[in-house]
Amino acid sequence: MWARHLILPVVAVVALAALRASLFPLDSKARQIAFDTTPVAADDFREVVARVDESFRTNWAEKRLTPAPRAADLLVARRLSLALTGTVLSLEEIRQFESQPEGAWLDGWAVHLLHDRRFADYFAERLSRAYLGTEEGPLIVYRKRRFLAWLSDELRENRPYGEVVRDMVAGSGLNTSAPAVNFIAAAYDDEKKKTDAERLAIRVSRAFLGLRLDCAQCHDHFLEPSWKQTDFQALAAYFGQTRQVVTHVTDGDGEYRFEDRVNGGTVGIDPAVPFLPELVPAEGTRREKLAGWLTDRRNVHFAKAAVNRVWAMMFGRPLRAKVEAQTLDEPAPAALDVLASDFAAHGHDLRRLILLIASTEVFRLDSASPDEITDDHDTAWAAFPLTRLRPEQVIGGVLQAASVTTIDRNSHVVTRSIRYFTERDFVQRYGDPEDDFAPTPGTLPQRLLLMNGELVDKRAREDLLNASARIALLAPTDDAAVEAAYLAVLTRRPTDRERSHFSAQLSGLTGGARQRKLADLYWVLFNTTEMSYLH
Repeated sequence: MWARHLILPVVAVVALAALRASLFPLDSKARQIAFDTTPVAADDFREVVARVDESFRTNWAEKRLTPAPRAADLLVARRLSLALTGTVLSLEEIRQFESQPEGAWLDGWAVHLLHDRRFADYFAERLSRAYLGTEEGPLIVYRKRRFLAWLSDELRENRPYGEVVRDMVAGSGLNTSAPAVNFIAAAYDDEKKKTDAERLAIRVSRAFLGLRLDCAQCHDHFLEPSWKQTDFQALAAYFGQTRQVVTHVTDGDGEYRFEDRVNGGTVGIDPAVPFLPELVPAEGTRREKLAGWLTDRRNVHFAKAAVNRVWAMMFGRPLRAKVEAQTLDEPAPAALDVLASDFAAHGHDLRRLILLIASTEVFRLDSASPDEITDDHDTAWAAFPLTRLRPEQVIGGVLQAASVTTIDRNSHVVTRSIRYFTERDFVQRYGDPEDDFAPTPGTLPQRLLLMNGELVDKRAREDLLNASARIALLAPTDDAAVEAAYLAVLTRRPTDRERSHFSAQLSGLTGGARQRKLADLYWVLFNTTEMSYLH
């Protein structure tokens, strides 16, 4: 009988010990992160980073700009986590991050994230917006979830990006057993009961070439003299023999014809590429020839498009003016050529590209400076750009901050399910912009959703499952409690003034009153401008 009475206290003590270990220095080996810096230590890798850094420094010198100082390591780690996984670091991860030898933190953290399943899943979601659009499409002919799972697996294995794109453009088979064909299936016109070749030409030119060739869809391009309407339609002709019967994508016979919106009727045209025709393979189906031309290592536009898009995903803003250029010679920083050349030379290695960008000086600059930050600084990348977080990054940060342990594939299935449905609901209410990188101001409904919405409020309140309640219960001092809250939500320590102010609010409080005050602090931090920006 006496043993029975001991069960509850023993369980409580064990649980508290486990919680305390997750809030403060981590002793458990079960969830240790491997901080491997080997991939970024090679001489050829460092040489490319040095060339990129020098290209920016030369530009700053010419414009007489003093760049912003280097950002704190935790701030850069936050940028990496948001860009690569769509969320912030957990308290558990921060403790491990700071336990590493100084100087190896950021390089090891970047390498770790690229091997984390969260990276593959999140990057697949972001890239798919360019490949498939944001619409769900007809369920039977188009399986978006199967495509995302396939793309995530390809990113996880670091399969060469060119090979992944070839599968999307030239693949055949069922949209379930050959998920890459959902790139084709997403362009199925349900009214015409056939694949929309023009829609595919638009997506190919934008997603894989970084060019707005579709401005020549109905007439000659008004900004790029070399692009005629026939250039766009000849690109679409590569999909003129593509057939889809229910769930099966293949190639058949027939010639492509497009509607002449000026003179009426339809016009036949043979497939052709808008530039570098010598790179088109001699053998294969039309789609195989197009895929071979696109991903040829000599096709600099393919490499530049990938670099510019990945750069935009990591900075919140593309390296050149827009993700998709209006002309072939649109100006861009010299770094674009350096990174594109390396990307092609290394077989379109996406992981290496991301590590290169993460290692550059500009990625590690602060967004603030003791001196004035001007528009010239912003244009020349002499300070890290301030950009609003995407909606899934906002709620991803809120959900992670409300948990002292990392929410990932190792989390309980219930935890992962709650995150999935909560994130989906929040994004629908917050609003999901079609243009991933267009500068958009925050709206009043968005601010009200964060301030008054139940989704955010639930993560701040004094529920024992939330980090705020656990910190209130386990932090040994008021200062430690305030610091843990700041680290969890903003990935930084409070300033002396912030620490003093909020510690005074906690002074003398215990039990439920202390938990409610920590929940109030969480709510305040969730609603700061700092929380909603990449900076």
